[in-house]
Amino acid sequence: MRATDLLEELSARDRAVALGAVALVALLASLYTVFGVGMQMSAIQMTSMAGPPGNPMSMPPGSDWTVLQGFLLFAMWWIMMIAMMTPSAAPTMLLFAALKGKSGTGSKATLAIWLFLGGYLFLWAGFSAAAMLLQWGLQQSEILAARMMTVKGGTAAGAILVAAGLYQLTPLKRACLKQCQSPARFLTVNHRPGLKGAFLMGGHHGAYCVGCCWALMILLFVGGVMNLWWIVGLAVLVALEKLIGPRFALTEIIGAILIAAGVVFAASGP
Repeated sequence: MRATDLLEELSARDRAVALGAVALVALLASLYTVFGVGMQMSAIQMTSMAGPPGNPMSMPPGSDWTVLQGFLLFAMWWIMMIAMMTPSAAPTMLLFAALKGKSGTGSKATLAIWLFLGGYLFLWAGFSAAAMLLQWGLQQSEILAARMMTVKGGTAAGAILVAAGLYQLTPLKRACLKQCQSPARFLTVNHRPGLKGAFLMGGHHGAYCVGCCWALMILLFVGGVMNLWWIVGLAVLVALEKLIGPRFALTEIIGAILIAAGVVFAASGP
């Protein structure tokens, strides 16, 4: 069955549940991110103080990490990923809701939709833990300006840009993006029954999404981890990659631009 056929059969109730889940989670995560809950400064403050890539505002060094600080930074990354990535998962959520609406009762279908979303976000929790550890490593190596959460110097910024651009051109990026661009095919090929299956399917889709977008998310270290302009810009870029499809070679264009920008930054100085 085609995606359009499934969506036409989607009941108003199931549509509201799927879109409501996406909207509620994204809204709460966005508010948490914007106001910088648990952080020393809000994202609004950090955005207003942000300098150009590779040249963050000079501030006193941060304190040594504690377990609590590590947890708060993990929470910051995860909730920020939820805010950025959940909207682009909406088409897959709608199709999954349509499938469950055809095969289950109302309450069970609703629970399955939430479990699918939970599985999807669980994979982004894994990425967030890795990003938090990378942030710790960069800070320990004095490559990262701790308080502004931005890499220092054109060489570091350029290296991240080039690395992200090169990943855009790899077969792994294309393979993962293809799954994100074809939610109907993904749900058909990877269907699992039951509530446990809903969570596993969400996790499976989340794994493809992480594989598709992780390098773009690392670009936050270039512009500032809590820089709202970069957060919104990257979220829009991810959504466009998934929605436009391969016919415009958007992924390759982004890769070429990132590589060129990285070379320019690397050549600009240490």
